[in-house]
Amino acid sequence: MPRGGEIIIDATRIMDSLLNREGGTFSDRPEDSGGPTKWGWTQSALSAVYRRDVSREEVQNLTRQEAHHLYLEERWQKTGIYLIASISMRIAVELLDTNVNLPPARAGEFLQRALNALNQGGSQYADIKVDGNLGPATRAALSAYLRRRGGEGETVLLELLNDQLGCYYLDRAEKRAANEFNFYGWILNRVVKEA
Repeated sequence: MPRGGEIIIDATRIMDSLLNREGGTFSDRPEDSGGPTKWGWTQSALSAVYRRDVSREEVQNLTRQEAHHLYLEERWQKTGIYLIASISMRIAVELLDTNVNLPPARAGEFLQRALNALNQGGSQYADIKVDGNLGPATRAALSAYLRRRGGEGETVLLELLNDQLGCYYLDRAEKRAANEFNFYGWILNRVVKEA
């Protein structure tokens, strides 16, 4: 099991990789329902984090260092993904990546749904509540699953997480025609990309 320092070092590397993929270009395209965005942070996401209305200019002026700090604090620590990292760094990276442009609980829900479907009718570990909370029950189920299935099982679980994400994006594109402008990029950068 990684010690705390290893997780922090890996988290820093993971945040840097995430920010490199997101890029620091400010975007505010009418077809993008996220609105003003920089480093993967939308105006509404920043407003939620800061608990106040964030201006377009504040999004435009968001620095890489600020975005890095926000991902580390809001998406890695507060969501509990850092605790998943002590069980499986690959799963933690996937959950973080999913959290970039989905509501934070959605990645946890994807994990919980997959673990429930993989527990062979509860014979391997108990079903867990699908609430997005990466608490002790979810972590215990993940640990039990990986003890039984090992690296191959980790790969299967990663595929299931990506499958759910792809279906989520497809649903968004079907429900809002303007999302079709983003659909290809979502699939390429979030589903096809290497975990």
